[in-house]
Amino acid sequence: MDDSNFKAMADEIEGLLGIDRSRNAGLGFATKAVHGYGAFPDAAGSVSQPLYQTATFAHPALHRSTGFAYSRCGNPTVLELEDTIALLEGGCKALAYCSGMAAISSIVKLFEAGDVVLVSDDLYGGTHRLFQDVYAARYGIDFRSVDFSDLAAVESACAEADQIKAFFVETPTNPTMKVADIRALAELAHGRGALLIVDNTFLTCYFQRPFELGADLVIYSGTKYLCGHNDVICGFVVIRDEELIERVFMDYMSEGDALGPFDAWLMLRSLKTLTLRLDAQQQRAQEICTFLKGHPHVSRVLYVGDPDHPQYELSCAQSTGFGAMISFYTDSVERAERVLERVQLVTFAESLGGVESLITYPAVQTHGSIPAEIRERIGITDTLLRLSVGTEDAADLVADLDQALA
Repeated sequence: MDDSNFKAMADEIEGLLGIDRSRNAGLGFATKAVHGYGAFPDAAGSVSQPLYQTATFAHPALHRSTGFAYSRCGNPTVLELEDTIALLEGGCKALAYCSGMAAISSIVKLFEAGDVVLVSDDLYGGTHRLFQDVYAARYGIDFRSVDFSDLAAVESACAEADQIKAFFVETPTNPTMKVADIRALAELAHGRGALLIVDNTFLTCYFQRPFELGADLVIYSGTKYLCGHNDVICGFVVIRDEELIERVFMDYMSEGDALGPFDAWLMLRSLKTLTLRLDAQQQRAQEICTFLKGHPHVSRVLYVGDPDHPQYELSCAQSTGFGAMISFYTDSVERAERVLERVQLVTFAESLGGVESLITYPAVQTHGSIPAEIRERIGITDTLLRLSVGTEDAADLVADLDQALA
């Protein structure tokens, strides 16, 4: 088996295992999330996907294979996770990485020195650092920030560059919760021969389907909502069309960024409750948004499910839900700092998307690597807090935030 060629590997595995890719046609999202892709029959009848915790696989004979050779290039547990993510997202293939940043780094390798990539102006700080301090500084890729929620600004940025190869879009953005029109951006990107890459971490494929709106690649920090339990670091690249698979898979297989089988098994477990968790978290977020908007020590609330959000109607048009991420500004820096010290049920910690509610100070933590003048310009001030709403009782969360803000 040629383990450098994805198509050859996939065809051999499907042939050996008798995989029927039409098996899940017509099923609802929650059903797919619970049962997964389900391609690998288990002789023991295990209801839970078996864990293949192995580095290598035995061959029956020379030039004969079980479909697997080495776990860096393919593992049954990891492949089941990848196929399940692709099924849920509506792509032709997903690749599971050891982190969200590894997934993003793999995609950047599609570009070369001199290529221009337009990126969201308030990217996650780690993504900004990777783009500017690694790929721009060392390899000459030109990343240009733009407010994707402003189509006129995007058109202006396009007019100023000849070598635009991609748009890299967070929507909603982290942490200022701006929403971009994915369908309109797809038309703009494709009209220039560029790719549209969407980071769908905040809403997931349950609430937002970028491929149906024209995206070419979808990126995830799977650590967040897809996992939902704050216990796995992982990332995903989901590919819409087969023409990109070989290019992305070559780097994935060669660089050794693949997710380990045990983490993949934990992720398969987590996906079974994805819809239940997100529905519960969104309901609590809506209640907390109402509370924060009425609080005397909160000057502004940013939540895409708030009818007062500037892109609320766009969210309703292109998404089926609003998620559970809320950013809010306190009335002073001192109060923001005291909130972090005083919360008792909500945990002061980085990350998001888990069943435990977390609060973060973006200016110092998640976006500390972004220069101060840029942070101020895009609204990441010293009074901004980011809240990831979990599944605790809403009344308990409100009470905790109320005493912390007092």
